[in-house]
Amino acid sequence: MVGSEVRKTFVLDTNVILHDSSCITQFKEHAIVIPISVLEELDQFKKGNQSTNYHAREFLRSLDALASDAIFNNGVAVGNDGGSIRIQLEREFDPKLESNFDRSKIDHHILNCAYLLAKESRNGPVILVSKDVNVRLKAKAVGLQSEDYTTDHVRDLSVVYTGSRVVENLDSSLIDSLYAANGFAPEQLVLDTPLIANENLILRNHQKSALARFHPKEGLVRRVSKGHVFGVSPRNAEQTFALSVLSDPEIPLVTLVGKAGTGKTLLALAAALEQRKNYRQIYLARPIVPLSNKDMGFLPGEIGDKLSPYMQPIYDNLGVIMNHSANGEGRPPSQQIQQMLEEEKLVISALSYIRGRSLHRIFFIVDEAQNLTPHEVKTIITRAGEGTKIVFTGDIFQIDHPYLDAQSNGLSYLIEKMQGEPLYAHVNLEKGERSELAQLASDLL
Repeated sequence: MVGSEVRKTFVLDTNVILHDSSCITQFKEHAIVIPISVLEELDQFKKGNQSTNYHAREFLRSLDALASDAIFNNGVAVGNDGGSIRIQLEREFDPKLESNFDRSKIDHHILNCAYLLAKESRNGPVILVSKDVNVRLKAKAVGLQSEDYTTDHVRDLSVVYTGSRVVENLDSSLIDSLYAANGFAPEQLVLDTPLIANENLILRNHQKSALARFHPKEGLVRRVSKGHVFGVSPRNAEQTFALSVLSDPEIPLVTLVGKAGTGKTLLALAAALEQRKNYRQIYLARPIVPLSNKDMGFLPGEIGDKLSPYMQPIYDNLGVIMNHSANGEGRPPSQQIQQMLEEEKLVISALSYIRGRSLHRIFFIVDEAQNLTPHEVKTIITRAGEGTKIVFTGDIFQIDHPYLDAQSNGLSYLIEKMQGEPLYAHVNLEKGERSELAQLASDLL
């Protein structure tokens, strides 16, 4: 979308703006056209506390700052690269589109605007940019170029950072130094690429093995020992890595990615409860993304009743922890957790209801984070105060959001941008531990 010799004209769909209100700065020397129908649709999103409401307001403010009479004619300049933006007023439907599409839908008015501009263009291609795959298909059906908005897409998913690697044929003396709690410098390993901050290692030779992590502050590879937190014990190497970084106070940002049943939420919750005395509060939140056309307004009851179906997986994980035996305090976990809920030391809520709260000394777990946009992830992290730890869990291949995919969701974006930062750690959980049947279904269905 940028950096071409031929000046292009990009017509923006409403969903692009609701995804990224700064999108008009991403097209460099090209021309941007905003159909008047888009402004009408944005007007419906101005009020509210959701991310889409924020983007609608920010975009309209940016447009107002640029506005002049020229914005409805030849357009006004955007940035310093020769780009421009203009608003296109409503026009009569082209007969080809009118015979195929319902005029009552705003999507079709946007499509008509782009189609007419493309027919009349003498200065390069006209491209409709939309996050809606159905709109893109309709555009291509009538011979109109159409693209997804990919500015915040991650690279090839085959090279997404996993957070760990296996090192074979390691010298026994290095493994011995790990068990002696001495550690060793990463330069002593023979690797294809250098270790990055907080990268985990499975180290093996023919006789011995060890789990380790590279500590950037010390510049040493140190052993990761298997332990248990709040009655939960790791069942594989990746879960051991996860508990290690979740329990490390020097790592305030953690992402855990894996299929259903790999223990992402359970491990994060158990680690938070184990460290509850170090934090003022534990927040567990999920974005509300309905799996059908019905949203929360259609569900019966008060707000608690409406939220219950979305929060149930978190309560299920709490139930697993409650069933474990008493820990060091001598009281069953169920009693401790119930008291924390009553005193609001442990808060479970939809992510939209967390907005506006101060995140100081909070252990903040965001479940199903793959349904967040990159901007929403950034908003959460930038509000973290001193002593706060934020954990994002999710499956980047299980997207429920209509305008996100494996490459454009906020969790994938976060992993790509943050890898190698000393304050960040990532673990990819691969093995399902829920049951053999659950693992089989996850693999085959």
